[in-house]
Amino acid sequence: MNSSILSSNGNGHAATTTPDSAPLGDVFSLAGRVALITGGGTGIGLEIARCMLTAGATVIITGRREAVLQDSAAELGEGAHFVVNDICDLASLDELVEQVEAAHGPLDILVNNAGINMKKPALEVTDEDFSRIIHTNLTAVFALTRAAAKRMVPRGSGVILMISSMAAYYGIDRVVAYAASKSAVEGMVKVLASEFSAHGVRINAIAPGFIETEMSRTAMNSDPDRRDRAMRRTPMGKFGKPSDIGHAAVFLASEGARYITGVSLPVDGGNSIGF
Repeated sequence: MNSSILSSNGNGHAATTTPDSAPLGDVFSLAGRVALITGGGTGIGLEIARCMLTAGATVIITGRREAVLQDSAAELGEGAHFVVNDICDLASLDELVEQVEAAHGPLDILVNNAGINMKKPALEVTDEDFSRIIHTNLTAVFALTRAAAKRMVPRGSGVILMISSMAAYYGIDRVVAYAASKSAVEGMVKVLASEFSAHGVRINAIAPGFIETEMSRTAMNSDPDRRDRAMRRTPMGKFGKPSDIGHAAVFLASEGARYITGVSLPVDGGNSIGF
């Protein structure tokens, strides 16, 4: 697979400006961009990688399971690469970004997709349970974001995307730790956008609604009441597809969203405004 990146400004870094008169295809193109996607071997992360690759980016997927990453990168094809990494190992994250940039050029896009959930009544959640969710979904996300931003800010360009959740928008029972982590991510987006945007680095979040993945199907089929409640408050009356999240990520990473920062975009079929 070709690991080189396109350069449009002579320094190995993709240009981040597109003339206002450019065709729409160019405005939403990610050609020449390098994107790192955590948890990119399966589910929504894999679909984000696929959509960004289709839009022209070089994508690097990360995760803990080498065999899964290897198979996914092979499935994605030319322009897709993988690095084995555990985001919970905070000491490894600066090295992860350094490794990606050494192999593929300056990092243009970071997608903080990796995360874990736990469904348990709040009174049964232990301190260890809570800390584990917060460490993975919040502390590690900040640490990797900081590692990437240390390189993006001096270069004056970059896009960082967080994956939020409907659990940050309204109360969902039995996910107290997960909801706390995603609510904190929403706050972090606003603060980081206020600090980094003047330096050309945009920070946004995507809040998926009920998206049809193997994991969600298993969860919903084991809890029909929750599934029915989710559909009743979703105006479009159906589950979303992982590609719906992937397309939103491409948009937010593209020049088409160049004046958008500090927002959380619900991709939820109207669930967050349903009754």
